Amino acid sequence: QLQVVESGGGLVQPGGSLRLSCTASGFTRTSYAMCWFRQAPGKEREGVSCISSSGSSTNYADSVKGRFTISRDNAENTVYLQMNSLKPEDTAVYYCAAGAFLLEPGGMDYWGKGTLVTVSS
Repeated sequence: QLQVVESGGGLVQPGGSLRLSCTASGFTRTSYAMCWFRQAPGKEREGVSCISSSGSSTNYADSVKGRFTISRDNAENTVYLQMNSLKPEDTAVYYCAAGAFLLEPGGMDYWGKGTLVTVSS
């Protein structure tokens, strides 16, 4: 079974930076894209960024383009989300997931439990 575990959430000031990490284990029958989603209180879960299984392709939600960077270290089975110039509206629980190369929750097969990012002064 594929397991996905996120870490790195916390409290940061507006304009600050934070790096989230996601470690996946148990890859067997197929290769997976890895994606980040987020969900703010009272709002729907939304896609943030995805990276292909090889790491050669990425996509981003318009709201984070130019501020967030996704990367993948296949040797360590780890995906990172570098978040810069953080805004209060970035506050959410961030989830790492494995599945299709698509910013759609329904395309994901495995989910982490989430890590909370709070952007506030």
